[in-house]
This record gives sequence, C-alpha cells and structure tokens, in this order.
Amino acid sequence: MPPQLLLATAAILPFLGSLVAICLPRQARNVAASVAGGVTLVSLACIGLLYPAIAHGGPVTWVVEWLPTLGVRFVLRLDGLSWLFAMLVLGIGALVVLYARYYMAAADPVPRLFCYFLAFVGAMLGIVLSGNLIQLVVFWELTSIVSFLLIGYWSDNASARDGARMSLTITAAGGLCLLVGAVFLGRIAGSYDLDAVLAAGDAIRASPLYTPALILILAGALTKSAQFPFHIWLPRAMAAPTPISAYLHSATMVKAGIFLVIRLFPVLSGTDEWYWIVGSAGMATMLVGAWSAIFQHDLKGLLAYSTISHLGLITLLLGLDTPLAVVAAIFHTVNHATFKASLFMAAGIIDHETGTRDMRRLSGLWRAMPYTGTLAMVAAAAMAGVPLLNGFLSKEMFLAEAADNAGGHQLNLALPFLATLASAFTVLYSLRFIRQTFFGPAPHDLPHAPHEPVRWMRIPIELLVLACIAIGLVPNLTIGPVLAGAARTVLGARMPDYDLAIWHGFNAPLVMSILALVGGVALYGMFGRRINTNPRGGPWLMDRLDGGWLFERGMTGLVRAARALEAQFGAERLQPQLRILFLAALLAAIAAGVARGLDLFAPGRVTDFDPAFALMWLVGAACAVGAAERAKYHRLSAAIFVGGAGLVSSLTFLWLSAPDLAVTQILVEIVTTVLLLLGLRWLPKRDEAIPAPASEKARARRRRLVDLGIAIFAGFGLAGLAYAVMTRPAVDGISRWFVEEAYPQAGGRNVVNVLLVDFRAFDTMGEICVLGIVGLTVFALLRRFRPAPDSLERPAQQLRHDAYDRAREGREPGHTTADALLVPRMVMTWLFPFIVLLALHLFLRGHDLPGGGFAAGIALTVAFILQYMACGAQWVEERLRIQPIAWIGVGLLVAVLAGAASWLFGRPFLTAYFAYWELPLIGKVPVASALLFDLGIMVLVVGASALMLVALAHQSLRRTRATEAEMERAASKEHA
Repeated sequence: MPPQLLLATAAILPFLGSLVAICLPRQARNVAASVAGGVTLVSLACIGLLYPAIAHGGPVTWVVEWLPTLGVRFVLRLDGLSWLFAMLVLGIGALVVLYARYYMAAADPVPRLFCYFLAFVGAMLGIVLSGNLIQLVVFWELTSIVSFLLIGYWSDNASARDGARMSLTITAAGGLCLLVGAVFLGRIAGSYDLDAVLAAGDAIRASPLYTPALILILAGALTKSAQFPFHIWLPRAMAAPTPISAYLHSATMVKAGIFLVIRLFPVLSGTDEWYWIVGSAGMATMLVGAWSAIFQHDLKGLLAYSTISHLGLITLLLGLDTPLAVVAAIFHTVNHATFKASLFMAAGIIDHETGTRDMRRLSGLWRAMPYTGTLAMVAAAAMAGVPLLNGFLSKEMFLAEAADNAGGHQLNLALPFLATLASAFTVLYSLRFIRQTFFGPAPHDLPHAPHEPVRWMRIPIELLVLACIAIGLVPNLTIGPVLAGAARTVLGARMPDYDLAIWHGFNAPLVMSILALVGGVALYGMFGRRINTNPRGGPWLMDRLDGGWLFERGMTGLVRAARALEAQFGAERLQPQLRILFLAALLAAIAAGVARGLDLFAPGRVTDFDPAFALMWLVGAACAVGAAERAKYHRLSAAIFVGGAGLVSSLTFLWLSAPDLAVTQILVEIVTTVLLLLGLRWLPKRDEAIPAPASEKARARRRRLVDLGIAIFAGFGLAGLAYAVMTRPAVDGISRWFVEEAYPQAGGRNVVNVLLVDFRAFDTMGEICVLGIVGLTVFALLRRFRPAPDSLERPAQQLRHDAYDRAREGREPGHTTADALLVPRMVMTWLFPFIVLLALHLFLRGHDLPGGGFAAGIALTVAFILQYMACGAQWVEERLRIQPIAWIGVGLLVAVLAGAASWLFGRPFLTAYFAYWELPLIGKVPVASALLFDLGIMVLVVGASALMLVALAHQSLRRTRATEAEMERAASKEHA
C-alpha cells in the first residue's frame, strides 16, 4: 500500500469509527469497544508501517488542495517527531479502549463514550500530522470541544459539568490566541505550510511581529498543557471517567501544547523572549504542581497535580534552549505518558473495586490487590526517578541540563537547587501514593470489599509498566532509535551527541538525583502523618495557588458585566435593539467613507431621463410610504404595500438587464409575503376602543420621528452610493474577467449562476449553511409555543378528522388568505404540478439562462405554500409527507459531496468540470458537475423555506384551535 494511502487511512479512520459508534444502541458496549479497539489498532498499524519510510527518507505527506488561491491546503505530514507522538496517541489509546471496556458500568451509554473518544483520537492525530498551520488550529480547537464532551460525560454530576466548562473556557481561549499567532507566522513566512514556516526561522525571529506571534502561540500551548497560571482546569477535569483521565491527561491532550512548542522550536527559540516566557512558565508550573500534589487526598487529584509538575519540567527543558534539553524533553514526554497512564489506570481500578479514591480511607490494599499494587508501585517508582526505570533516565538528563546551565541568565543560577527540590517533592508524593494506599492496617468501612479486577482490565497496566522497565534497562534498544529520529527532526544540524546509558559515572546529576531520593524520603518521614491527617488537604496557600476561586470570580464578573450591559442597552422590544445596530452600521459606513475620502456626489456620467422608469419608482416609493403609514391601522394592507415595493425592485432588475436577479427577487417576494401574512396572525389585536394615554402617544410619536429620521438618512446614503457607482466610468475590475471566463472555464453563459456555483462556490456553501441554520432556528423557537390546553383535550384522531373537515369547508387558517385574494382553492391545487415543472425548468436551465438552484428551490416552495393555503397544513403533510429537516440534511450532504468529488481527480474542493455529451436524437448536450452542487442548493432551500412555513402554519393552526375551543366554551356557557 502506498505510504500516502496508509497515512490518510490512519488519519480518517478514527472519525469514521466515531460515526459508527454513535449509531450503536446504548446497550452495545462490546460492539462499541470492538469498533474503537479495531479502529485504533488499524490506525496504529498504518503509522507503524510508515516508520521505514520516515527513518530512511524525508517526511511522508498527503496533500489535498482546499483553497489554493489563498494558500490553504489540507496536508498530512509524518516525520520522526509526529510519528513518535502518533504512536503515543494510538498505542495508549488502544490500551485505554481495552481498559474502558471493563471499567465502565453496563448502565453507562458506552457507545457515546467511544464515539467521543474516537473523535478525540482523530483530532489529536490531526494536530500531530498537520502540515498546515491553519489546519493545525482547526484540529486544536476540535480537541477542546471533544474534551469538553468527554470531561462532562457524566452530565448529571455537577463537578463534571463545572470541570468541562472550565476546561473549554481556558483551552478554547488559548486556541483563539493560537489562531492569531499562526496567522502572524504565515504572514511572515509567506505561507501557512509547515515546511515553509520551519524554513523561515531567521526571518521570523527578525520580524517585528515575532514577539506578538510568540506570545499568542505560547498562550495556546501553555493553556492546553496546563502551565501556570492556566493549570487550574486540569484538577477539575478529574471528574471525567478514569479511562478518559488516563488518556487525555497523560498522553494526549496535555501533550498537545508540548508537541506544539517542540514543533515550532526551530523557528521560535533562540531569543530572550523565548527563554523568559517558556522557562519561567515551566519552572513555576513544576514547583506549584509538585507542591500541590503533596497535599492531595484524592488519588486522581494527586496524579493531576503531579502531571502538572511533570509538564512544567518538560516546558522548562524546552525553555533552556539547548539541543540536549530538547532531547531530554522529548524523552521525558514519552516516559511520562507511560508511567502516568498506568498510574491513572491503577487509581481507576482502586476506585472501581473499593468504591473510593480517598487515601485517608485506603490502606493495606496490597493484601487484597497484590498484582495491582505491584504494578502501581513500579509505575510510581518510575515517576519518582528510581534507577533502572525509564523516569530515572530522563530525569537524570534534566538534572544534567540544570547543572550544566547553572550560569549566565538569572533563572539558571537557581536552576540546580530548584530542580533538586522539585525532584524531592516528586519522591515525596510518589512515596505517599504507595505507602498510604497499599501498606498499613487493613482497610475498613469501604463501600466495596477490595479485590483484584478481571484479568483483561490489568493487561493495559502490565504493558505500560513493562515499557517503563524495558526503557529503563535497555534504552538504546527500545527508545533510542525513535528518540533520535524525533530529535533530529527538530534540531537538524544542531543534533547533539548523547548517550542513554544507565551509568555515567559519579557526577553532579547523580548526586542531585541521590539528594532528591533521600530528601523525598526524609520529608515524608517528617511530615507524612501530618499531611495524611490534614482535613483541608494542604496549607492556606494552596487555595490561592489552585486558582479555581479566581476563575469562578472572573466568570461571575463577566456575567455581572453582561447583565449590566443588558440593563443599560437591552430592551424587551426588538425595535430599540435594531435601531442601535442600524445606527452603528451607519456610523461605521460614514467613518469608512470619510477615512477613504469618498465623494459620493461628484459629477459623473448621467444617463438620459426615462419617464417610465421614474414613474415605476414613484409607485415603489408610494408603496413604501403607504406600508409605513398603513402599519399603524391595518397590517394586511401594509404587507400588501411591502409586496408592491418588492415587485418594483424586481422590475428594476429586469429593466437594468438583470433577469436572473429579477426572477430570484420576485420568487423571494412571494414566499416572504406569504410567510409575513402567516406571521401577522401572531401579533396582538389593536383595540381602538380603548384610547392610549397621552404620554404613551407622545412616546410613540417621538419613536416614529426617530425612525423616520434614520430611514431618511439611510435612504439618502444608499441613494448617494448607488448614484456614485452608476455614474462613474467603469474601472478595470474582476467583473470583466468573470464575463469573459464564465464559459471557457465553467461551461456556463449565465454569469450570475456560474459565479455562485463555480467561481465563488465556497461562499455559496457558507450561505446555504447559514440558511439551513436559520430554518432550524426558526423551527426551534416556534416549538417553544404550545397550543392552549383545551385544544389538546380532544384525541389526535378527532383532531385530524376536524382538520380535514375544516379543509373541505374552507375554515382552515390558510383559507382566509385564499378567500381574501379571491383565488379558488381548486385552481391553487391544480397549479401544483405546473409550478413543479417550472421549478425543474429553472433548475435545468440555470447554468446558461436565468434560473438556478436557488430560484428553483424558491419556486418549489411556492408550490408547497399554495397547497398549505388551499388544503391546510394537516392535509398537506398527510398527503405529501414533507420532511423539511431531512431535505436540509440531504441538500447539504449533496452539496458537500459534489465539492469533495473533485478530490478523486486530484483537484481542489468544489472544482467544477463541464463537457458535452452526445445523446441519441438530441445531439450535444452541455453537462456541468456544478449541476450537482446546484441540486444540493435547491433541496436545502426547499427544506429551510418549508420548515419555516410548517412552523408558522402549525402555530397558526394551534392558535385557531385554541380560539375555536374558547368560542365553544363561551357558547356553552351562554347556552347554560
């Protein structure tokens, strides 16, 4: 199999598995686990098979053109560094799947867990395999969203909800900073491709944008990797299920920031700014995390703060800005992932089998759980840096760097002492974890009697502990080649000489390591009992270092500020808010015009006066004024006047040789007028018999004068802009290019349609997505309203019969409109097939003549509207079985697939193709692939428009039923 295909399979398969998992029933725990395990193993095998290609050659890449004119491509790039992180993501992921299968309860919705899990695996692979900065940011934010779902998996738990909210708030905010920083890097390098950025290190460091880009990118990395002061979200995330904690907070999510710092090390390092920001953050995080971990009573809380400390250690190494420190950082990243994942799983087993994670209630568990206890003790020893285990080797490299860099910068002067102190703290909380949990008197008063878990639940821990031992004993045979390949990818020619031997002689790092081990044991001997019996879990300072109270205060302050703004500028009525928005837009337009020195009324080319055109616009102006005036007294006539103004706009397009716009405008006017008429039924009645107070009349008069002033001002502004555009001589712009290239490049003579479905198809894709969202939003808002209780008392079958009877008798809500317009219902019914044919005609001719998918969709919506008006909502839905939401989904899917099909031919997304087909008896027929995209537009437009129509028609029906029920109740009272 080609390397590119293996790479694409490994990256795409987790997302496909996530879709499969979410479709499984709630009880299909085994099937969901099998799907998740199979997906991770296949992806792992694909990445593993690519090792020879990246070990003996350059990076393996798979490129899909996305927006080539903007320099945006979808690039998967696998080199030594990304291979190592991808293997961590997938290898530990496969072990977590096996562990979660036996950890999760049968009552839990396990398929949903594995759906989120596989989506997170895909997002993490997207980060480590991204060859484009913008693409990396997209996957970066996707990890924040999916981790929010995973942390809040037990949504009935308040702690889980709060932890998920905090995690999303902090990491997503950092992701936004990362986006801006990535844009800065792309601007400096001239490209967003990772290869181009990595090759522009000197230009980036010399640019004036270097410092803001560095700060923004590090903001994203430090928030994701829980660096001080952003570390506060990680302990709260422990409310997630333990398999998720073992995965997200040891090997994947918290390593994303570390990966980003390592990936961009060649272009961002080498400056004082890098040293102070990265080094200081790492030092503070290492000490704060280690200090806080000492006082935790919850097993997962201790592991969370220890994770923070080790992440700070890795960040500090990268901040030292030496080649050997980078090697040590990569090495410790791998070691930390192995021993910390096994410790999280061991803590999960203890919680699963005893019912508690509180170390004050746990003791002597080694008697009942010797295998689990032994595995946990080995992993904790690796975390503490005990010799012959992997943690000892990478920590000794860290201590060696601390000793070698003890000079120069001020931070380096205290580095050996602080590194030894943090290592002693690590020994202390590791020893406390072992001693307090597995030794001492036998436990009592536990929720469950402790015992060993099932065999398969222990296998992931055994494999991870075996990796800790193997790397500690024979590092050059196990991790050596992989570590060298990853480090060489980052350092290139700066690759240092180093040795992963267990014994380097009696030197300063060994002395520091011995001091840390002895000091940690001594500290536990002196203060261990006091720590275990402290009910607060630590000194007062920990409450401030934790930072949770600062976050809550900050969120509370934001809410209060939002409420204050709402009280100041908000209003129960929509009109004042729209007035503010409209005035802000006008002021912005005026400011932009003044800044650019635009003269709207400078003399220009003026066409001859046409009395017919002027008369038509006088009619339109009269309709507009009439609509504003009649709205005070008669809403129906105001709606008719609005429709008249829209008709004049349509005729204007036709007059100015824009038939495509005219067709679309007239169809839109029909639909919006009918929807407006349905909406008018919701407005409250005006009771002219009750005079309004004088103060209210004066307030209404002032409001109307203000609105009149805004309307006059805006109208003259738009009139001036239109005058300036139409009287200036034509300039050389892009419009001529569209006219000349519409047929040669897209095979269409209708430039408007070609522009929408070919040249600017990506914009159209966004617009139809917005249209679908608007339809769903209207439907969701109207669903909040319910019919009166009296209308729900009758059985549903009787309501259907009543609806059909009213349809026959002409008493359905839509009939009022039909009868008022004197249009026979039979005629409206007969018009249905003809309008469908008209919609098909507009759709098929759209690429060459006025029409297109949007116009066809609106025309088809008109056909449905006529049926609602003629026969009523109940009758139409029972006969035609309209499912608007399905239409929206199918339309969007067709449009996306039509665009993605171009990838099969090596072309960018939404690239169109046209040709002539020779058909018997017909001859040559032009065929364009854009027709499929246009089909998706038409289907989505029908779905969104019909959905709003259905929502309004149902509410009108409910209101009519409630009114009828009220009338029947009043009549019965009078009869009584």
